[in-house]
Amino acid sequence: MSEQDQAGQRSSGIRESARQRAIGAYDGARESVASAGRRVGTNIDEAPLIALAGGIAAGALLAALLPRTEAETRALRPIGDRIKGSAGAAATAAREAGTARLAELGLTRDKGSEALRSIFQGAADAARTSAQAALGTARKDD
Repeated sequence: MSEQDQAGQRSSGIRESARQRAIGAYDGARESVASAGRRVGTNIDEAPLIALAGGIAAGALLAALLPRTEAETRALRPIGDRIKGSAGAAATAAREAGTARLAELGLTRDKGSEALRSIFQGAADAARTSAQAALGTARKDD
């Protein structure tokens, strides 16, 4: 057999080997996708809210990764502005309601500062008293 024939057979063998590996990879990928689909179906049946949250998270991730088109920007800007305004108003209302409720309970900033000062003063007094007692005991033992 000539060198050219041998080279041709080797090349043919390499192509066949590559073809078989490609077929194996395709079959493996197809089985993996089918298996994943079955697992997803089972998991959705068992925990539909978790599946929904996962789908929303995946969608948000894709949306964040894909560039926004000009049409999307024009269409979504008014909605975004409205959401931003509503969120700001909600945060302000929550802060004001919380502040008012704390004031009703007598927990104002001034009273909180006074309470912290009292706590620190008490801790300092306790530390000073403890140190004096330890020093007095150490002197008696000498």
